[in-house]
Amino acid sequence: MKHAVIFAHPRPKSLTGAIAATYASAVRELGHTAKVRDLYRMGFDPRLQASEIPGPAEPRFGDDVTAERKLLADCDVFAFVYPLWFNAPPAMIKGYVDRVFSMGFGYEPALHGSDPLLTGRRLITFTSSGAPEAWVRDTGAMNALTAIFDSHLAAVCGLTIADHVHTGGVTPGVTAEAVEQILGDVRAAVRRAFAPELVS
Repeated sequence: MKHAVIFAHPRPKSLTGAIAATYASAVRELGHTAKVRDLYRMGFDPRLQASEIPGPAEPRFGDDVTAERKLLADCDVFAFVYPLWFNAPPAMIKGYVDRVFSMGFGYEPALHGSDPLLTGRRLITFTSSGAPEAWVRDTGAMNALTAIFDSHLAAVCGLTIADHVHTGGVTPGVTAEAVEQILGDVRAAVRRAFAPELVS
């Protein structure tokens, strides 16, 4: 399997980056391949351009979008890794989806609305928040996020949701032991999703 690991965090050394690296390492240990897309270090522009909006004229996508679509074209799994800011994905992640997974890659127009173009591929997500996990769950924030982002993206593009692993209570003083537990949860999620026979 080929995995696209798409993550966004402005700090070069972050828990988000460590989760993305751990995910990539874990799938490679299973014999899969991973293409890591560090959106901040790539300098990806999340702003949807006027020429990319569907309308009377055929959308014209920027070179950056064309290059990303070519790189992702043969991926079987799309892994998104990001922190929650205001209980939502960072603008960088949302902009990446707006531009890369839009018409011509994620879906195509149809008389009934749209037809998915990524059917048979999988979506897995890893998120973190400063708010405690129970708060994110009990306030409905997680249900709202998965409905608006995960489920909608999967439905429009034809993806199958493999998992969404969330870790709450991540504060600046998080201990090394807590980080190792989080990364262990990432490795366990990879085994559950892609090598269930290895799960004890």
